[in-house]
Amino acid sequence: MEERRNRESLGSRMGFIFLSAGCAIGLGNVWRFPYITGRYGGAAFVLLYLLFLVLLAMPIMVMEFAVGRASRQAVAGSFKVLEPKGGRWSIFGYLAMAGNYILMMFYTTVTGWMLAYTWYAAAGSLEALSPEAIGAYFGAMLGDPWTLSFWLLLTVLIGSAICYIGLQAGVERITKIMMCGLLLIMIALAVRSVTLPGAEKGLDFYLKPNFENLVANGLWNSVYAAMGQAFFTLSLGIGSMAIFGSYIGRDRSLTGESVIITALDTIVAITAGLIIFPACFAYGVSPDAGPGLIFVTLPNMFNHMPQGRLWSALFFLFMSFAAMSTVVAVFEHIIANSMDLLGWSRKKASTFNFFAIFILSLPCVLGFNVWSHVAPLGKGTIILDLEDFIVSNNLLPLGSIVYLLFCTTRYGWGWDNFIAEADAGHGLKFPHALRGYLVYVVPAIMLVIFAFGYYEKFFNFK
Repeated sequence: MEERRNRESLGSRMGFIFLSAGCAIGLGNVWRFPYITGRYGGAAFVLLYLLFLVLLAMPIMVMEFAVGRASRQAVAGSFKVLEPKGGRWSIFGYLAMAGNYILMMFYTTVTGWMLAYTWYAAAGSLEALSPEAIGAYFGAMLGDPWTLSFWLLLTVLIGSAICYIGLQAGVERITKIMMCGLLLIMIALAVRSVTLPGAEKGLDFYLKPNFENLVANGLWNSVYAAMGQAFFTLSLGIGSMAIFGSYIGRDRSLTGESVIITALDTIVAITAGLIIFPACFAYGVSPDAGPGLIFVTLPNMFNHMPQGRLWSALFFLFMSFAAMSTVVAVFEHIIANSMDLLGWSRKKASTFNFFAIFILSLPCVLGFNVWSHVAPLGKGTIILDLEDFIVSNNLLPLGSIVYLLFCTTRYGWGWDNFIAEADAGHGLKFPHALRGYLVYVVPAIMLVIFAFGYYEKFFNFK
């Protein structure tokens, strides 16, 4: 109990909100969201996404925060503290901890790409290149294990160093700076994009609902994509949010805080669309160009834009802030687990996990070049696909179900305990009438997401 009372805490409410939002705001917002919105019909898809965000994702976020705040532990220890005598819920805590490591094994690699392109854009390396040359530039980077390893090392070094400095002096302070920088750059990019000649066509596509486009790709596919994006955008299910709950007091209700964090996450995702779509339509670029949109299509577009070098550098800096905020948040969770379970100091945990995550991430890097022949999920797949599949298609949906059942049934922490923790403090209270919906409906939805994810991965041969 003494250890729990002496646990580190955040210095301000804003720090908690920015840290939690920084964990939620990542590449899923600024990369995946515009891409799948373009694929599934623009504004009509956005409406579905917002609906599922409120109905599906936000209650689970409140539960993660509640488990973290009540236990004053990271995910590995939180279930052990709160579970009833003889319970086995703590087993999932260790699986969730492993999930955080697996997430970092590929997320740090992709974050390194963002840092690399921020440098390339600022240095003018992408200027005056033909469309084919820009595509070859990206391919050459992926094919060079030393280049990818360097940017991976830099990513892991930055993330671990920020955590090494301390919770308030490092993680909280620097995340505030990154989030403020992200929001300012995002606004500047959005204003520039919507004022481009021809941008109004992109705004119509993005903001005017077109349900015919929603149905064109299959209504069920669109609904599933909206559910999945609403759920995965907040990185729920592996305790990434619970850790920040363990760092705050009980003066504010968790539902009210979750609404603010979800709103910030949504604003960033929607604003990313305001950056991407008007620019795409202004320059005749397909808005559903896929992942290559970021590293091939958009650099080409910036080359045709007045002051393109500046806007390209700002765009990739924006992407880097979004990605690094998630890296720092997950790093902090991993380090907190090491401190809680092993009794390590913050400096020891940060140093150990710097080396551990760098080494564990190397297979993902090598999967693009030296080990490109390895196809763990079948022809055309790489090591990153396996790591992403383990986290996104397995641990996140199943982990969310665990949190739901743990907080709503008598076999876990229980509904009364959850409500008492969630409603403690000033602010919006959790709707008590949702118990039946959370016990029966939401787990069914999560199982559908889980099953459809397997179908898409292994049985959809289109």
